[in-house]
Amino acid sequence: MTSTQTPAAPRSERPGPGPESAPPRAKKKRAYKAPADRGANRLFRWAATGAGAFILVVLAAVAVFLIVKAWPAISMPTDELAAQVSALHGSSLLAYIGPLVFGTVLAAALALLFATPVAMGIALFTSHYAPRRIASALGYVVDLLAAIPSVVYGLWGATVLVNVVKPLWLWLNTHLSWIPFFGGEASPTGRVVLSVAIVLAVMILPIITAVSREVFLQAPRLHEEAALALGATRWEMIRMAVLPFARSGVISAAMLGLGRALGETMAVVMILSPGATYSFLLLVAGKHNTIAANIASQFPEANPIGVSTLIATGLALFVITLAVNMAARAIVARRKDFSGAN
Repeated sequence: MTSTQTPAAPRSERPGPGPESAPPRAKKKRAYKAPADRGANRLFRWAATGAGAFILVVLAAVAVFLIVKAWPAISMPTDELAAQVSALHGSSLLAYIGPLVFGTVLAAALALLFATPVAMGIALFTSHYAPRRIASALGYVVDLLAAIPSVVYGLWGATVLVNVVKPLWLWLNTHLSWIPFFGGEASPTGRVVLSVAIVLAVMILPIITAVSREVFLQAPRLHEEAALALGATRWEMIRMAVLPFARSGVISAAMLGLGRALGETMAVVMILSPGATYSFLLLVAGKHNTIAANIASQFPEANPIGVSTLIATGLALFVITLAVNMAARAIVARRKDFSGAN
């Protein structure tokens, strides 16, 4: 048996590595090149920069205006100033501004104390408990409160609220007068700083609620699901995963509400029976007043030096508001490194 073998082709006739059999060459990746800086891009950049700088210019302009207009009262000797401004009652400018600052901070702090827990409860209910339709409707109602003018709140407080809370204030004064805040002789009219604080709390409630709700909705979903998967209840999940994440946002919301309460005017003028003392008696009339309410009530009858004195009190309010916002920014900056927010 013979086997036939096909003779091998000569080396020169073997198929060589032609273009069809060669492996495809890898295409070179071109480096990304940013688009050229066009006119629209430059225009937008300068517009955004100008908008940011405009805020600083406005703030500086307000500060300069207050300082310039208040300087005649600040630089005038105390005796001459007291002779020209009857509202000072013979005292110095600092002694005149001090009780107003105290009343302003007291009313705003009480309003913040009343509004913040309620606002956080509403925000948590709409973000984590309520069905979508109920949460949406409740959100619209809360946002609508922010659109009501302050004079309407003042009318409501002066005609309705003081009559409702007056028996409660008398009961607190009768049974809890051993607490320093509820001592003294309670006003039978109810036009006291505690009534003003309730109205201010209602006014700042939508601001704190809206901001807190959006912050709660931004909490990491994976953290919430992980807490529930480990057996946590709904409240435990909120306490461990949502509230630590939202702490900075809630503080910012509270500071926004505090700024609104510090500068409120008409509601305070229409409700409060004014005074000019340093007093923590919350149920006694004629003890407190705020800077904004005092300016609104004294401005129509003030002479030029009196107007300068009122502007000096406005400068004090400007400084207080600036200090509050700077303190809030410092607190937020200390809390911003929460691990779930990164």
